[in-house]
Amino acid sequence: MHIVDINTSAAPFLAGAKWSFVTRRVCRSDIKLLNHDLGTAKTGDLVLAEVQGIGSHKRLQLHDGRFSILFAKDRVVLACGDRFAEDQFEGIAALSANGADLLAGGGVVGHMRARNGKVNRPTRLSVIGRLADSEGRVINLADAAFGSVQGPRPGRVIGVLGTGMNAGKTAAAAGLVNGFVRSGHKVAAIKATGTGSFGDVHHYEAAGAAKVLDFTDAGLASTYLQPVNRLEDATRTLMTAAADCDIAIVELADGVSQVETAELLRRPGYRGIFDAFVLAAPGALAARGALQWLSSEAQIAPIALSGLMTQAPLAVAEAEHLGLPVFSRETLADPATALCLSGMLADTKREGAA
Repeated sequence: MHIVDINTSAAPFLAGAKWSFVTRRVCRSDIKLLNHDLGTAKTGDLVLAEVQGIGSHKRLQLHDGRFSILFAKDRVVLACGDRFAEDQFEGIAALSANGADLLAGGGVVGHMRARNGKVNRPTRLSVIGRLADSEGRVINLADAAFGSVQGPRPGRVIGVLGTGMNAGKTAAAAGLVNGFVRSGHKVAAIKATGTGSFGDVHHYEAAGAAKVLDFTDAGLASTYLQPVNRLEDATRTLMTAAADCDIAIVELADGVSQVETAELLRRPGYRGIFDAFVLAAPGALAARGALQWLSSEAQIAPIALSGLMTQAPLAVAEAEHLGLPVFSRETLADPATALCLSGMLADTKREGAA
């Protein structure tokens, strides 16, 4: 029986390729071959593709933190992955000889299953192959990730949750980072779940975080449809990597009822990683619903509210009736607020020890 070699040399195809954000930890010298077996692709596999039609994503986030406009016939290096985004696409980690979709501008490629009616169809790609080492083993983002470690964590950990996408979580997290930095603390900023993108990373860096980490550092292109045990392990690994910091601000993507986020928050062991939570919401009603869900489903009582609603004084006035302080990003960035939150954290620890 004649066996067709599924591998060819990768070098001629990689010349001039654009490397996306999610590939930033990959050791390029390990890449030797192109693997043409697309049917066995799994999340995290490194993929070389060519742009065939520009759709929703007109730019690619590059590995060095820059944007690059996409042109037809551009060759791009991405990672196969899933995506959950109510305002854009839902997609799965699957490749086909008939083509694939750019699911996220940070470099996630797969098959779109659904899209928000307000956005265009995804940028369409033809898959040249998966990138492999000299023995034909496909290279995965997990190969360059931090090793799974269950060690110490930063002195204090605050989680930032939201009612959904675009609730103002990242702005709140950046405000917290800046406030604690300005009050003299060494701060880590961590994005624990989501889809690979440098937007949050840039916000954290601009806020002054001493260490900025996200789930791609733990080998995940996306956390959607991933085993929850793996996600909990990734969070703990990232915490250990930031153990030399005084405090960690940890943002979880999407809303509290999103499948993976909800399952993580229901786990007592996962909740135990955190000293307190801040909830971001676009309005008082959304905040009320999320607070009720957190109380009944996860036994979580946030210490403060923030989010998009802080841009509207009337929304803030309404939210204050929920009985929690409401902080804008600017207020969170005030060292006096960091001092106030430190006191609340101390009170929480005393109550837990009582």
